[in-house]
Amino acid sequence: MKKYVLIVSGGDGKRLQSDHPKQFLEINGLPLLMHTFYAFSFLEAEFILMLQEKAVEDWRNLCRKHDFNIPHQIEIGGPKRFHSVKSGLKSIPDNVLLAIHDGVRPLVSRSTITQAFEMAAMKGNAVPAMPVSESIRESDGSLNKAVDRSKLKAIQTPQVFKSAIIKKAYNQPYDVCFTDDATVLESDGYQIHLTEGNPENIKITHSIDLAIAKQMLSGVGRSH
Repeated sequence: MKKYVLIVSGGDGKRLQSDHPKQFLEINGLPLLMHTFYAFSFLEAEFILMLQEKAVEDWRNLCRKHDFNIPHQIEIGGPKRFHSVKSGLKSIPDNVLLAIHDGVRPLVSRSTITQAFEMAAMKGNAVPAMPVSESIRESDGSLNKAVDRSKLKAIQTPQVFKSAIIKKAYNQPYDVCFTDDATVLESDGYQIHLTEGNPENIKITHSIDLAIAKQMLSGVGRSH
């Protein structure tokens, strides 16, 4: 099946205390978002990038500045991730495999991407996940209790789907419980299939994440 990659990149730099959208912050001489694209560049795939309208011209200027030549289609995102993905799905055919990936996860490994596509081709969907290594407590106001971490997984992207089923699932109205694409599909009655992620595949949210990404993208310890 033909492959598509939908990169969702509508965030800002508030939690990084930056005046620029975090996906445009430079790491080792390139905007973070370009590193994310390059992580997928080994694939034969069509790329669609979701951006806020106000960020489109800045992105185009960056592409010219860095001679960025991975072909991609730009679409305008919505107020929340759910709406951005739903908008992007209008450009996706029904009979393809679709990876939906966070634009600020530049450290995803080739094996994570490949395994997710392979499982989705067999089972209809694939969601990378990693074991939770820290102790976890569930908190409810002044009360809290320990949670068995052996039953918990940290979820990553790309989440890969047969496009027809994820497009159908996104016909639902938005719900605050839709924290990722897997929860949208699950609410439409599908079982979610987990595949192995990679520990470096963090979402760049805080300054410490940016520091980690700078080190990893310099070639120190990145897995493939």
